[in-house]
Amino acid sequence: MEPTTSPALVRLERTAGETGGHVADVVLDRPEALNAISTALARALGDVFTELAADDELRAVVVSSSSPRAFCVGADLKERDGYSDEQLRGQRVVYRRMASAILACPVPVVAAVAGYALGGGLELALLGDLVVADETAVVGLPEVSVGVIPGLGGTQLLPRRIGAARAADLVYTARRLDAAEALALGVVDRVVPAGGAVTAARETAGTIARNSPVAVRNAKRALRLGAGGDLAAALDIEDGAWRATAFSADRAEGVRAFTEKRAPRWPGRP
Repeated sequence: MEPTTSPALVRLERTAGETGGHVADVVLDRPEALNAISTALARALGDVFTELAADDELRAVVVSSSSPRAFCVGADLKERDGYSDEQLRGQRVVYRRMASAILACPVPVVAAVAGYALGGGLELALLGDLVVADETAVVGLPEVSVGVIPGLGGTQLLPRRIGAARAADLVYTARRLDAAEALALGVVDRVVPAGGAVTAARETAGTIARNSPVAVRNAKRALRLGAGGDLAAALDIEDGAWRATAFSADRAEGVRAFTEKRAPRWPGRP
C-alpha cells in the first residue's frame, strides 16, 4: 500500500490485489490522542471523502484506525477547552462538512471498529453503511455527560438503526456498550475475534467490490434517500434507482455473464 495523502492524521490507501484498487482504506492516524477529532483531523477527513466522491473507479471504502486501542474517542475536548463561542462555531462548520462528506460518499463505507468508539467516534462509524467490530470494541454516545449532545448525526442515525426508544436510552444515559451488547442492539452489524475487524471489513468491502458498481451505487442511493420517509415516496426513489440500473451497461453485462456462466466484467457505466 502507498499512501496518497499526508501520513498525518488521516491516510488514504489503495490496495491493488484482488479488488483491483477499487477499495479505498481510510485510516485515522492520530494514535497519541486515540484519534480524538481535532479541527485539523476533521478537515483532513472531510478532504479525503470529498476526493473519494469524485472517483468513478471506487467501489467501497473501509474506515479504520492505526491504533488497536481505539477507533476514535470523539471530539478533542482538550483542544476545545477554552474555545470562544466564535471558535466553537467555526469548528462546527468544519465538523459538519466532514460528516456531510462521509454521508455523501456514493459507495458503501464499512467501519472497522476496535477498542473505543465513543461520541463522535461512534458517529463516524454510523455515518457509513456497515459497522464491523471486534470483541474489544466499546461504543457509546456519552455527550450529555459533558454538557453537549451528539452532533455528528448520532441523534438521527442511531434511531434509524435501532429504534427511537433504544437510541434514547443510550443518548440519555450516556452508557457504554461492549461488543456483544452493541451487536444485540444492532449498533454494530458484525462482531469478530479481537484483532480481526480490519480484515473482516476489507473482506466485506471486497465482496461488495465484486458486484456491479452501477447497481451498488444505485442501491445505496435508494437505501439512503428512502430511509425514514413516506413509503410511496420511497418506492418512487427505488423505482428511479432501478431504472438507472436496469438500462445500464452493467445490467447487460450481468445478464450476459449469467447466461454464459462466467464472472462478469463490469463496464461500471450508467
